[in-house]
Amino acid sequence: MILALESSCDETAVAFFDPARGIAGEWVHSQIAMHEKHGGVVPDLATREHLRTFGPLLARAQREIGFEAVTRIAVTHGPGLAACLAIGVAAAKSLGLALRVPVVGVNHLRGHVWSPFVALHAEAPAQFAARLAALLPHLGLIVSGGNTILFTLDETRRLAVLSTTRDDAAGEALDKGAKLLGLGYPGGPLIEKLAAGGRADAFDFPRGIGRRDELDFSFSGLKTSLRYLLEKMPAAEIEARRADLCASYQQAVIDALTRKARLALERGGFKSLGLSGGVANNRALRTTLEAVAKRAKVSFVAAQPKHTGDNAGMIAFAAWVEAKGVEPAAGMGLGVEPSAALA
Repeated sequence: MILALESSCDETAVAFFDPARGIAGEWVHSQIAMHEKHGGVVPDLATREHLRTFGPLLARAQREIGFEAVTRIAVTHGPGLAACLAIGVAAAKSLGLALRVPVVGVNHLRGHVWSPFVALHAEAPAQFAARLAALLPHLGLIVSGGNTILFTLDETRRLAVLSTTRDDAAGEALDKGAKLLGLGYPGGPLIEKLAAGGRADAFDFPRGIGRRDELDFSFSGLKTSLRYLLEKMPAAEIEARRADLCASYQQAVIDALTRKARLALERGGFKSLGLSGGVANNRALRTTLEAVAKRAKVSFVAAQPKHTGDNAGMIAFAAWVEAKGVEPAAGMGLGVEPSAALA
């Protein structure tokens, strides 16, 4: 049994993963309500909240599942907010000493890489290896507030990054767009809600890098375009057309993401297309990418909503599926890597 801890940003999370049956239990404490009034995550507040909530979460995990069967502890050690990561790593080391089990550091982005396959394992643990093999080579897209990454997994489960964003991440662009539109935090879900009542073709926003030989993403121009447009519009018009603005802005993000995914699929050889990360909860994005996969005649696998954000379930699963852990640093010498890349 693997016990996993996650504290990279504003969620404190604990989970158990049993290779024979999947995720045995998981608990998440979200800080969204605390950060809403600040318009974004405040690192000092997030750190204090992790310090306050890890104890009760672990006590609940011990009460409901127990630590007796734990053979390894996996903890997110990067990327993320340094002080937040440090709280989780310290907790993992303390538990490792108390339980006399090894501690392994997991790259948070690796958790997102593997999150679409958590449900596949849960459906039939004994057949997981064969079912995963049938989906490889795999093309995956991580879309979150801090990252937009297109990557591949080959038949040996070896990962390679195809492209990233040159500036803002897709989720960051949605959050900044929401702020420009006078909405709250987090912005992505609020834009999605308003977009449902608007026209996606009402405004023509840029789609980033359009060259067919280029897989990288870019969203800073989209945000700037919205700002310039809003500066020219009277306040009354902005209010009247807020739904159209949200729908058009969201569609520009979705088009930029799906264009690159489609281009990568056209290069051939893939058996599946995956979607993960916090923005993967966007229903329009899911529907569009699923259609892209269908046209390309590949399987579509997306992370379950509970495993799209910061969660310990995907951290535990990543530590298991890659057998020896996903980072060389482990044990009591484990440190934090706030700027760790997906590699």
